[in-house]
Amino acid sequence: MAEARPFHWEYQEPPIQREAFRVEGGLPLSGAVSVSGSKNASLKLLAAATLTGERCRFTNVPEIADVQVMVDVLRDLGVVVDHPAPNTYEVAAGDVDWLFVPLEAAAKMRASFILLGPLLARFGRVIISNPGGDRIGRRPVDLHVNAMKRLGARIDYRNGYYFAESPGRLRGAEVAFPGVTVMGTENAMLAATLADGHTTIRPAAREPEVDDLILFLQAMGADVERTAAETIEVEGKRRLRGADHRVIADRIEAGTFIVAAAMTGGEITLRDAPAANLGAFLEVLARVGVEVACEGDGIRVRGAGMNGGYVATDIETAPYPGLATDLQPPMAVLLSRAAGRSRIHEAIFEDRLEWLNDLREMGARVRIEDDHHAIIEGPTPLHGAELKMSDLRAGASLILAALAAHGHSLIHGAHQVRRGYENIERKFQDLGARITHVSEG
Repeated sequence: MAEARPFHWEYQEPPIQREAFRVEGGLPLSGAVSVSGSKNASLKLLAAATLTGERCRFTNVPEIADVQVMVDVLRDLGVVVDHPAPNTYEVAAGDVDWLFVPLEAAAKMRASFILLGPLLARFGRVIISNPGGDRIGRRPVDLHVNAMKRLGARIDYRNGYYFAESPGRLRGAEVAFPGVTVMGTENAMLAATLADGHTTIRPAAREPEVDDLILFLQAMGADVERTAAETIEVEGKRRLRGADHRVIADRIEAGTFIVAAAMTGGEITLRDAPAANLGAFLEVLARVGVEVACEGDGIRVRGAGMNGGYVATDIETAPYPGLATDLQPPMAVLLSRAAGRSRIHEAIFEDRLEWLNDLREMGARVRIEDDHHAIIEGPTPLHGAELKMSDLRAGASLILAALAAHGHSLIHGAHQVRRGYENIERKFQDLGARITHVSEG
């Protein structure tokens, strides 16, 4: 395993973590906004670049805190990461001799665990911490670990770290997950690209970010393809080459701004919007009564007004192509504007409904029935409040509620949304919102 040496961790807590958002609500939003590159796709693509020693270049990468954490982790490993222009990153993973992903990285960002597959496949060993991330329920990594073991790795767990090694090349195998796991699919796929032989992954996650990763791997020379809706097959290669790639648009950010227009009674045009990847979400919006038009690479949305005008509906999250769990919090805000009783079934994470207690503080009539079910009665007028963001998507949804609420809101924990939304307050300001950040220390 890795030879011991003094620990070095470059990431510094950004000052923005001591800031809050102050929002004056009640103003309709209007104008145009460009959708940034996908957070979830970018993190996996940066990790995939470690599969080769040649340069990889990524464009349309969002300038967010989670990307910076991943960049700092890679640099600490010895990977060269350059940032020649905004939203552009170049990665060159030559001889990486410090194969250790520390607790500090894992505590800040669960996606750091995606480095298990590519580092193990290319270098034959890695020590990686049990991951952290948003507190929205159990997210066990045993599926990732078991997939690596199926590919021939030896993995021990000691003192909060996974010690993984492979006596030679990993071996192609049948990787059968008990259910759909997005990052598990990605980790297995990344490891299999350099394995000896053929790997079949079932059920393979169908998210657009997974297919974006497949496109990049193919550009690197990997023999990987989706051969059926929930099947990915990989024929391992001895080496991969560098490649260039443009990150797909962030469908969760797009959904957030669509709800912002609907909540405030505004009219917004989203540029570079991934309408093709938002099918289930757009279908729910149609049932609620939000006016949405998809025009080329843009989406135009017109809200019904501050007083509602929407129809209650039931929603249930599911793996893609179902309604994304990350879009459930924004939809919950919108349902507070809908006439009647709406039911939410959060089928992915068991703690993702807890943030609805904050929405209740703003005047919403919400009842949490259990870890997976809640009821919202509407329409209800929202009012300003002082709240604290608990996680990334709940934090963004509190901003949506504050934008539509009567009065002022102070929302602590601005760093939560900066993890996944690029320049969120500037984008809202450009649409006419009165939102600023204030220092808390």
